[in-house]
Amino acid sequence: MDASAKCDIKRLLRHDTVLMDDLLSMLGEAFGEVATYTKARPGQDYMQRLLGSDTFIALAALKDDEVVGGLAAYELVKFEQERSEIYIYDLAVAEAHRREGIATALIEHLKVIAAQRGAYVIYVQADLGDAPAIALYSSLGVREDVLHFDIAVKR
Repeated sequence: MDASAKCDIKRLLRHDTVLMDDLLSMLGEAFGEVATYTKARPGQDYMQRLLGSDTFIALAALKDDEVVGGLAAYELVKFEQERSEIYIYDLAVAEAHRREGIATALIEHLKVIAAQRGAYVIYVQADLGDAPAIALYSSLGVREDVLHFDIAVKR
């Protein structure tokens, strides 16, 4: 389905902290991790700095002013060449609005932003066993099988 006729995609900017709160709530519900996304929410100043940053991109899919999908991405400026890449950190659609093309519409909107910034690629990770995400990303790009490692920070 063509989501463009069914929802509006909005890039969240410094003043969009209320929508960002709604996006965090939607992500928490969609991922089944409400506490992770809502329990220790950043303060207003932090969120304004993040949304105003040159390296953070937040997009919200809106239906009748309700956030029904969204993504958070980071622009990574490369050192080996004058270029960047975009990493989709989180992408989700509320359960009641899945299979409507919203996730694809979000990525298509991100492609425009990436091109404007001179990025050469957008990449995203999917968890093994997350068949819907793997199917979506496979339809949009080339799959690379890699290993991901979390390295603890010394405190």
